[in-house]
Amino acid sequence: MKTDVTYTWQLPVVMARAGYRTSTDLIEPLADRGIMLSRSQIYRLTRDPERVSLQLLAALCDIFDIGMNELITVESQRIRAMKRRTVNDDAPPLLETYRPIRARIVRDPDDD
Repeated sequence: MKTDVTYTWQLPVVMARAGYRTSTDLIEPLADRGIMLSRSQIYRLTRDPERVSLQLLAALCDIFDIGMNELITVESQRIRAMKRRTVNDDAPPLLETYRPIRARIVRDPDDD
């Protein structure tokens, strides 16, 4: 079975709880921890980022005094794989039943 893993980025919720009104409020606290980001980079952090460095995650957890599980919630769901059915499931696979035809090499009379 396959597993579908999704995450929810909770930074906007965490910021609101801590009293941060805009994303630019994070510029100074991040800079204090050695993370220098532009306004646009910090703004994109409040959306669902695809990649975040561990150093940035650690800094955000330190700023808000939370664990990573409060910043990112992960959910997994097992997906049932659908079996493809053919007309005749009892038949062996094609490669097991295929037998090549023996080639017969004949000299061409024009080659002499």
